Formats: sequence, C-alpha cells, structure tokens
Amino acid sequence: MDLWFEDFTVGRQFTTAGATLSEGQILDFALHWDPQPFHIDKEAAKDWGYGGIIASGFHTLVVAFRLFYAERLINKCSLGSPGFDELRWPRPVKPGDTLSVRCTVVEARASQSKPDRGLIRMRFEVLNQQGETVMDFTAMQILRKKPA
Repeated sequence: MDLWFEDFTVGRQFTTAGATLSEGQILDFALHWDPQPFHIDKEAAKDWGYGGIIASGFHTLVVAFRLFYAERLINKCSLGSPGFDELRWPRPVKPGDTLSVRCTVVEARASQSKPDRGLIRMRFEVLNQQGETVMDFTAMQILRKKPA
C-alpha cells in the first residue's frame, strides 16, 4: 500500500492478516530469548495455571510488528520509532492461536523543526482467533511526508 505521513489521519484504522503460532515457534523463540518455564516446559506451565506452554509476550510483540509491516503501510516512509507506551498482555497466547492486529491512528502531527516528516501515535490491539485482545500498546512512529 505504501502510505506517507499525510495518509495517517486521526481515527483511520488498519487490520492485518493473521498468523498462527505453532508450538515449535513458541518454543524456539522462548528457548532463545525468554526461557521462563511456562514458555518452554509443558509440565511446569501447568503449575502456573496455563494448561500448557504459552508464548512469550515479547514473541507476541514481534509477531504483531511483522504482521503490521507486511501490510506495507510504513515500509517506504518509516524513519523509525522513538518508542511505545502502555504495553499490556491481558491474555496468554497458546500454540495454535491465530493472531491479527487492529491499529488506530490516535495522533498525527507534523514536525515543527523538520518539514519533511511527522509523528504519529497508533493504538495497537493484537487479537486472537476469537477476537479477544491478547496484547495492546500505543506506538509512536516518525514518518516521511509524501515527496513533492
């Protein structure tokens, strides 16, 4: 789709395609980056009340970004992100869950010091196949304005 700063008007919403996380993907990520017992050990995960392994929240975050990026919304205009706020994981992600992302532009302002760009804030909701929110956060993104 290749959008520019001007295309991100407040209230505009985007929805991504979905991705299903397999047990192998969850284990692989967790073994490398977040080896807590409830991410890598089925029996230990039962002791935490999950009934089996769950995905790392950081894995969920990376999947959400990849799904968003695959929509080609910021690929040509992104100048990076100064950060995000209010990250929450209200529900666990389990093997076989299919995740998708719904994001809404909550702020868009042109840069005062650099006229070729602007800053947007977007509210991201990561949903499972039942439409339940498994993660939400607000992200900031610096975007180029459309070339003249």
